[in-house]
Amino acid sequence: MSVMGSDVAPDAAQRRREQRGWCWYDWANSVFPTSVSTVFLSLYLTAVATSAAKADTERNGLNPCPGGNALVDCDISVFGLSFPAGSLWGYLLSVATVVQVLVLPITGAIADRSSSKRLMLGVLAFGGAATTALLALVGGQNWQLGVVLFILGNICFGASVVVYYSFLPEIADADERDMVSTKGWAFGYLGAGVALALHLVIYLFHDSIGMDSDAAVRVIFLSSGVWWAAFTLLPLAALPKRRAGEGEQAAAPRPTATVMEGFKQLKSTLREAKHFPLTLAFLGAYWIFTDGIATVVQVAPQYGNLELKLPQDALIVTVLIVQFIAFVGGMLHGLLAKRIGAKKTILISLSIWLVVVVAAYFVQAGQEMQFYGLAVGIGLVLGGTNALSRSLFSQMVPPGREAEYFSLYEIGERSTSWLGPLVFAGVGQATGSFRLAIISLVLFFAVGLLLVALVPVRRAIEAVGNPAPKVL
Repeated sequence: MSVMGSDVAPDAAQRRREQRGWCWYDWANSVFPTSVSTVFLSLYLTAVATSAAKADTERNGLNPCPGGNALVDCDISVFGLSFPAGSLWGYLLSVATVVQVLVLPITGAIADRSSSKRLMLGVLAFGGAATTALLALVGGQNWQLGVVLFILGNICFGASVVVYYSFLPEIADADERDMVSTKGWAFGYLGAGVALALHLVIYLFHDSIGMDSDAAVRVIFLSSGVWWAAFTLLPLAALPKRRAGEGEQAAAPRPTATVMEGFKQLKSTLREAKHFPLTLAFLGAYWIFTDGIATVVQVAPQYGNLELKLPQDALIVTVLIVQFIAFVGGMLHGLLAKRIGAKKTILISLSIWLVVVVAAYFVQAGQEMQFYGLAVGIGLVLGGTNALSRSLFSQMVPPGREAEYFSLYEIGERSTSWLGPLVFAGVGQATGSFRLAIISLVLFFAVGLLLVALVPVRRAIEAVGNPAPKVL
């Protein structure tokens, strides 16, 4: 049985309700990668780990931080391994990514066999929200608790996204999907911007409300968990309880049996995927250019601070500009894709990325307005590129196997996410210039653009048995 939107929700009003509800999960979960991971947890957890390292050296009668730099010279240890507290966040991101790579394929396989993906989405989302809220307990010297909670929250975030993505083909037909996906992505950036603005108010004015900075950060973690959980109620209320397809064939399977079947299904998916080389070609192109996108976003603050000598306030403003402009950019991508098709819009978007990265090379030191201009350029293409890639890929996967293939989509993105930062860091070290490092990222967008241009997407969609949209 087909799982296209016209079969799942034949009533147009009901389908629109499901689509609006679906978009709210982008809004709900966006607080985790922005306010929590990007802005507040990295520095806070590093400070807690540094405090623990200084306390340990003082108890042992040693001179704490002998080199004078608490973030480099103070060592912490875990499982017998010692490393500077300042390196904790980088290692933690690496470990969390590896764990996701192991977990997400099974998540996708289980989701496609589950009788209620909506329930599965709820469990993962509320689990992630709970672990995020519990980060408020991290303080003093208990950085280990923060490590465990972040890894659990990151697992729940990634797994819930896989299940969430897999709903798209069920609630939107081929011609609706690009617009629905870009609306969701744009809505997510708007939500992230609103949440971050509120959190910055709490942090910057913590003295006015009788809190120190650490207490303010813990309140931010707690409110982030509440935000994620509260707004998750909206998609759960709107999305279909059961999907038409394979999941209905087995009523209430035992959890152990479902997990075992998930492993079997994953093995089957990996065998089957090689029969759809065009789908894999697009997936490979996506992994390349999304690594470039992620790297630009990750290194932009470092580039602004170390190369352009911009103050911290300017970097915070830049983050907010990117979030709110990304909402506009996402909506514009959806409108353009409706007129000229998703593939052509992605190619235009990648071309703009090339221009933005080249322009970054020429930004003059100390020129905040030039850097804000870059932020506007990044925001215009940031959400739309990924949103249209999500919707286009959903057309290229076999019906009823969406979650499995989206798990490959997600783990591939995470598995290659080390390459861009490695190129940036390596070129910077070899040349002594972050300008040359930033321009080196042009390679990811140029190669990605070329590969996407070479993929015959209509043939890829028809090869898996899906109807192609009228405009591609």
